[in-house]
Amino acid sequence: MANIVIRKVETKKDLKTFIDFHYTLYATSDYDVPCLFSDEMNTLSKDINAAFEFCEAEYFLAYKDNQLAGRVAAIINNLANKRWDQKNVRFGWIDFIDDIDVLRALMEAVEDFGRQHGMTHIVGPLGFTDMDPEGMLTYGFDRMGTMPTIYNYAYYPQLFEQLGGYEVDNRYNEYLVKVPEVMPEKFKKVSEMIMKRYNLHIRKIKRSEVFGKEQMGQKLFQIINATYKDLYGYSEMTERQIHQTVKMFAPALDMTLLTFIEDWNTPEHRIIGAGITISSLAQAMRKCRRGRLLPWGWWHLIRALKFHKTEGIDLLLIGILPEYRSKGANALLFYDLIPMFQKYKYKWAETQVEMADNKAVQGQWDAFEHENHKRRVCWKKPL
Repeated sequence: MANIVIRKVETKKDLKTFIDFHYTLYATSDYDVPCLFSDEMNTLSKDINAAFEFCEAEYFLAYKDNQLAGRVAAIINNLANKRWDQKNVRFGWIDFIDDIDVLRALMEAVEDFGRQHGMTHIVGPLGFTDMDPEGMLTYGFDRMGTMPTIYNYAYYPQLFEQLGGYEVDNRYNEYLVKVPEVMPEKFKKVSEMIMKRYNLHIRKIKRSEVFGKEQMGQKLFQIINATYKDLYGYSEMTERQIHQTVKMFAPALDMTLLTFIEDWNTPEHRIIGAGITISSLAQAMRKCRRGRLLPWGWWHLIRALKFHKTEGIDLLLIGILPEYRSKGANALLFYDLIPMFQKYKYKWAETQVEMADNKAVQGQWDAFEHENHKRRVCWKKPL
């Protein structure tokens, strides 16, 4: 590896180079969905991202024969490590040419960073929190990626298997769910029975209510925290993180595609579940040249978000409080949303990553025509 040099990202210019490498590496890919450059800058900037209240990170670039050949982020999430009683350094934002020596050099940089900070294991791909993309694609390379997930070339997992020392630590599934032309009668009857039996009600909100007196944006992510708290590597979002996330994404949401479930047995009509869905931005993002909104990327995003000029919908976040799952409360989210999907003429819905052993979550798709079209893993190695 004498011709491979690892350089730490130290300046804003370096960070731009770090982000731009992905666009260059995947310039000819038919399936990669690039992130917005501005979003990547905000996420990776230590003076902007609220996750740096409890995370530490360094970013590395790999050069082979003086040509940029790879990148990786080394991240320590102190909240997650405390929650799970672990000493893990995470690797994320990993991209590299088809060269095992480049990959080895990148991983050694992360491993060294972890050892210097007293970590005992390296895991990933993971971001700062669960709000970042996670998992390495191992199946579904011929399927279009999504805005919230990672797409990678097929040689990524192949080279990881050759590295030695890395084992699969977690597996994820993703599903493509066909939007039914007619609401299944059985599903409709069961949903209405659940609402009547448990006095649960669907609630829609206006955009002004997200930051209004009731702070519905805050309540939404409190539900997400409670729902996801026991999932692999999760660290609960802080108040500042929640505020930052809501402020960033609320303007882009179509409020008809956001659903809350309330329990009217409680005096305050307690929020017990929520579902955030968004028009698929895959094709629109691919038209944003190198992740930039200018000159015309913004127009393609507006067409998808505001005018629903896309065939698919992304199921971004689905959360039901644990004590209501056995009551089938999650069905009410789709009881409300499916008519909207039909109205906007969406043909399919795509889930985000679901833990492969979470049969209860995956069982909810049994009511619809669906396909497990993508799989991914997280790797782990002792240091």
